[in-house]
Amino acid sequence: MKILSVNASASKDNSVTRILSQRLVRGMVEHHGASVIARDTLDLPLLNHELLTAVRGEPNSSQSEMPVTIADELIQELKDADAIVIGAPMYNFAIPAALKAWIDLVAQPKKTFRYTESGPEGLLRDKPVYVVVATGGVRLESPADFVTPYLRAFFGFLGLNEVRVIAAEGMAKDRDAGIAKANATIDDVIKGR
Repeated sequence: MKILSVNASASKDNSVTRILSQRLVRGMVEHHGASVIARDTLDLPLLNHELLTAVRGEPNSSQSEMPVTIADELIQELKDADAIVIGAPMYNFAIPAALKAWIDLVAQPKKTFRYTESGPEGLLRDKPVYVVVATGGVRLESPADFVTPYLRAFFGFLGLNEVRVIAAEGMAKDRDAGIAKANATIDDVIKGR
């Protein structure tokens, strides 16, 4: 089993999503003998004209092969994984820009999805996706939650429909309760429940 662990928190040392997602990954490794592909999204380039034309192979694209290499590497990591763990803190009701950068690089036509006469079709085989989300005060699945519906839609677009959310909600109100709830869900995932 191979796990792709993607972390997007701007906070490196005290990030709840990093701590919880690493705990989940460690538990999966211990219980299932998994290996890990770790990807931190903080250093990924944001989408701009040059990057977009380069990864799409459009004429007059940037002379640099770097964006294409990065996109291909990220896509291969996604394809090789048997399970995906995403650390996605909620920033201002949505995902961090660094996670959006990763999404923009892996969502490539003819590589991870294609358009057909009946609509878009994801090209990735279904595998579990675990999304670890921490919020300050917003409840997930509320009208102010643009993280979980977006990530479910995105992964579904790629053909990955088994998305499980591990929530550490209300960290600004009761940090301990939020972490305890998330840890209970992590225990269930590790034990296969």
